[in-house]
Amino acid sequence: MRYAKDVLAPELRRPRPGRGPVPEAEAERGLVVEDAEGRFCGAVVGYEKDSVTLEDRHGKHRAFPLPGTFLLEGKRVRLVRPSRPDKPEISGYESSGGVLGGGGGAAPRLTASGSIAAPAQRAKVAKASRIYVEGKHDAELVEKIWGDDLRDAGVVVEYLEGVDDLPSIVAGFRPGPGRRLGVLVDHLVDGSKESRIAAAARSEDVLVVGHPFIDVWAAVKPAAAGIRAWPDVPRGEPWKEGVLKRIGWPAATPADVSAAWRRILRGVTSYADLEPELLGRVEELIDFVTAPGA
Repeated sequence: MRYAKDVLAPELRRPRPGRGPVPEAEAERGLVVEDAEGRFCGAVVGYEKDSVTLEDRHGKHRAFPLPGTFLLEGKRVRLVRPSRPDKPEISGYESSGGVLGGGGGAAPRLTASGSIAAPAQRAKVAKASRIYVEGKHDAELVEKIWGDDLRDAGVVVEYLEGVDDLPSIVAGFRPGPGRRLGVLVDHLVDGSKESRIAAAARSEDVLVVGHPFIDVWAAVKPAAAGIRAWPDVPRGEPWKEGVLKRIGWPAATPADVSAAWRRILRGVTSYADLEPELLGRVEELIDFVTAPGA
């Protein structure tokens, strides 16, 4: 899946010859579309100001940016918010009550990621496959939103304290068939140091993806953190401390930074509090390490 603001997003590519503007379609509830890469097909079950939620025939939910390019009956369309919503837009997430499955009755419980929660069950033995993230804050954010899904799948998330030694870390993991490794990298943009490290670490059994934000804090929507916007911090200045100074939060000690993160994390209650650029990347990693045979 590719999202708006991703440097490789279809919306930002130079149009091919003969490929002009695409028609618009309103994201009405129940409309069945497919993402532009043909990897996820589902019905619209809800939307927010800048994202739409689809539910596939298995009940799995996935959030995409809105407006965005999708396939409708095999043809490319630009999906936009309905001009006259029949219901208030969602805040967080909601169940479709079986839009694709035709089911009824009580709505299933959803996890913070928007997936249908699995029934209560005994703890599972962890899979050999793993997901690595850069730091502790990344791991805590992934746990808060995707923890239920990962426990149900038996997937463990570990953090690395940076990715400078990623190729050797990957080699030490010994990936292979049935032992896949997914890695989430901060600030993965073309031409960056991180992009070169990621390229050296990828293989058939290693998927390295990333978001464009300099730090995972900025993947949290500002409103969830109680601020208007994430401030710009000049290059060379520590980013977290620079942010805290500019928004007026204590920033003198590591304890101040830790307290600020706890405050930000408390404001995150569902996938709707995160930017689509992070949502898609984590979902992609989960799909990779839980695919049949992984």
